[in-house]
Amino acid sequence: MDYFPLFLDARSLRCLIVGAGEVAARKLELIMKTPAHITVVAPWACDTVKRLAQNEKVTLIEREFIDSDLADKDMVFIATDKSETNQAIHDLAREQKVLVNVVDNTPLCQFITPSIVDRSPIIIAMSSGGVAPVLLRYLRQKLETVLPANLSKLGAFSEKFREKVKLTLNGVTARRYFWEDVLDGDIAEMVEKGQDSKADAAFETALTAAAENNQVQGQVYLVGAGPGDPDLLTFRALRLMQKADVVVYDRLVSPQILELVRRDAEKIYVGKAKSNHSLPQDDINQLMVDEAKKGNRVVRLKGGDPFIFGRGGEEIQTLIQHGIEFQVVPGITAANGASSYAGIPLTHRDHAQSVVFATGHLKDGTIDLNWQSLAHANQTIVFYMGLTGLSIICKKLIENGLTADTPIALIQSATTENQVVVTGTLSDITQNPATSALKPPTLIIVGTVVSLHNQLNWFGD
Repeated sequence: MDYFPLFLDARSLRCLIVGAGEVAARKLELIMKTPAHITVVAPWACDTVKRLAQNEKVTLIEREFIDSDLADKDMVFIATDKSETNQAIHDLAREQKVLVNVVDNTPLCQFITPSIVDRSPIIIAMSSGGVAPVLLRYLRQKLETVLPANLSKLGAFSEKFREKVKLTLNGVTARRYFWEDVLDGDIAEMVEKGQDSKADAAFETALTAAAENNQVQGQVYLVGAGPGDPDLLTFRALRLMQKADVVVYDRLVSPQILELVRRDAEKIYVGKAKSNHSLPQDDINQLMVDEAKKGNRVVRLKGGDPFIFGRGGEEIQTLIQHGIEFQVVPGITAANGASSYAGIPLTHRDHAQSVVFATGHLKDGTIDLNWQSLAHANQTIVFYMGLTGLSIICKKLIENGLTADTPIALIQSATTENQVVVTGTLSDITQNPATSALKPPTLIIVGTVVSLHNQLNWFGD
């Protein structure tokens, strides 16, 4: 981030605005939404500034700027129409350690004002660093329509009871669980509808009940993160990721998806690569049990779908043995994501009437599969984790009935901007120089549906 987002305490903030035209008026109007004390200095003032200056928080001084105007100021907005004046005041402000913003001159801005959605005390601030103001305005309009206007009531309600909850419930986790239940439930609806006395009574009842049963039960969520594109996450997956205290994630979870996890959650990497396991599976299972017993909400974030070559079943069996509650959130498996983004339908009336998923994971130098059942015409075969054993896969499929010219596709980093698709046939794919450059995660699709790639490839260049 070129600009680090902050919220300044404005209760004792002393702000200077140099200039009093319409541009300065917009900054003045914005700062006046806070309790800051504002001084405006300019030899003349537009009607808007004169009207706003009637507020007791604003002092209007109609003269040229002098150096002493910066004394005891915390921040300054410079909004004159003279670039030399703006530069000089900027330099002086930086010398005196005063936060400075030169309006419409981003290189001279020590800070920039964000686009704001105001539901005080709930405030959302967004910035594009000055590079995409129209996009920012569009996003703000979208948020304004999504967030209820009376969201401020819920913020004020939370503030009113915050200290009481802190004194009543022991531990940060217990308090967070309680607040999540309140904000997701009927009490929040009562507040939004203006049923204040009813909401207060319901809140007191809920708090008493929470205090009597202060033992927090941990839970594990097995969440399918999909093949890589964060837009393919389910709503439920995203909601649970935002609730997690601990996130246990593997190598196939993209950084973009990990960014969507609750910011203060503990993130534990347990990724596996061939012959390189950062944590054995049994230890991963025990890790989830241990964290849940501490009262944590644990998200086991898995690439693709937890139940398709994701060892989700093994992990759940361990949770059941230890009496840990759990939920499973399905995700778009790699086969669906890779085939869709490569323009290769897994089934097609002219090509394949069935599809089968298989593992290409090597064991003792061989791939122990029922090759006769796989090598059928009019069937699509998808191999997970098969890149290392590609030559064996091609050889076995030809030996068991598929023709040497059967199309095959290798799809690396599917659904992401780094996606690479290499196509060929069972007989020549291993000789393709592009094949040797591929790295996991790479999915293999075999069948005549691959011949549709060039025609249906909507995602590639």
